[in-house]
Amino acid sequence: MSQYDVIIVGAGTMGLFTGHQLAKDGVKVLMIDAFNPPHSFGSHHGETRITRQAIGEGLEYVPLAKYAFKVWNELQAETHEHIFLKTGVISFGGPKSKFVANAKRGADEYGIDYDYFDNGMELTKRWPDFQVPEDYIGLLEPDAGVVFPENILRIIRDKATSLGAELLVNSPVMDILVNESDVEVSTSSTTFTADKLIITAGAYSNKLFSKIGLDHIQLEPTRRTVAWFNADEHYYKADVFPGFFGDTEVGIYYGFPSINGEGVKLGRYFDMGHYEPEFIIKEFGAYDHDQPDLEKFLHEYMPKAAGRFEKGAVCMFTNTSDENFILDQHPEHDHVIIGAGFSGHGFKFSPAVGQILADLAQKGETDFDISSFSIQREALNYLFSESMGSDHFSYD
Repeated sequence: MSQYDVIIVGAGTMGLFTGHQLAKDGVKVLMIDAFNPPHSFGSHHGETRITRQAIGEGLEYVPLAKYAFKVWNELQAETHEHIFLKTGVISFGGPKSKFVANAKRGADEYGIDYDYFDNGMELTKRWPDFQVPEDYIGLLEPDAGVVFPENILRIIRDKATSLGAELLVNSPVMDILVNESDVEVSTSSTTFTADKLIITAGAYSNKLFSKIGLDHIQLEPTRRTVAWFNADEHYYKADVFPGFFGDTEVGIYYGFPSINGEGVKLGRYFDMGHYEPEFIIKEFGAYDHDQPDLEKFLHEYMPKAAGRFEKGAVCMFTNTSDENFILDQHPEHDHVIIGAGFSGHGFKFSPAVGQILADLAQKGETDFDISSFSIQREALNYLFSESMGSDHFSYD
């Protein structure tokens, strides 16, 4: 059996960043993935991701975002590949929007630059095609923008392997045996051993959890859609209109300005149903609501972006029951580390997550405050079992 210091199961976004950090630290690491990253079987494809520091999902994420923001700028300075494009990001919603309030609270507490709009008329004055009710509020983070995930993962993969990290692709993990002081990880052809194990397997984590005594922790893989629409470039090209989050009555939508004339990209965070990963239908348009739901948002809020449908895509989001991450050691085996539940907004934090997981594997602790991401929090034991009674979930 081949022996390593650390084995990482799942070499997508978080696995690659973790492997890169460990390799930088001189750790002998093996990364194993069921596919060949970057790929379309997880949550990192689709060309672009929004990155920002004023986080509407909660203040506990702001330090992670600030760390990642520094890395994006450093990576961009090292390469001619598209890594980060500053477009600004506007979050808007009704007067009681918790999403906007959280973003403002985080910006105030951590000294993040922003412009605040206390009524819809100010928003429309700033962006003339922006059609929002008069009582809507908004927060623009001007230094935020867009990152390009496939480019980033190719670069991080190359960096990790050039530093000595090994990557085994197209190799699903069949079994995991956790011993008192080491672990054994088996694929269909080989068994590997290591002192430490890190699981960052996204939507496929549930099956691995069952092998290491974490059956009570269940993640929620859901089907999510995005689509690109031809837009009036005068209003929506990337140097005119920002990335955006719309906290509406039915849930949160998010989108991107037209980059290189490719049209406005729009997606939604909520209510696409719970599925096992192998049963998620990947084709956009497989459900009648895939395209019309997104078009309805554009017609209502951004009519000159509601042009010809260009293309659509489907990906998997994988969340915990309370939608917070898991970043922690196994409750009974501190040489097993879990990173899970990132989907919806995980990519923007990936450099910080990689650092945290590498810290836990090497030191058993990290300088980041990860108390909100404990694997032993009550929500992981109770909320998911309650939500399983419904066929659909709402993230609002």
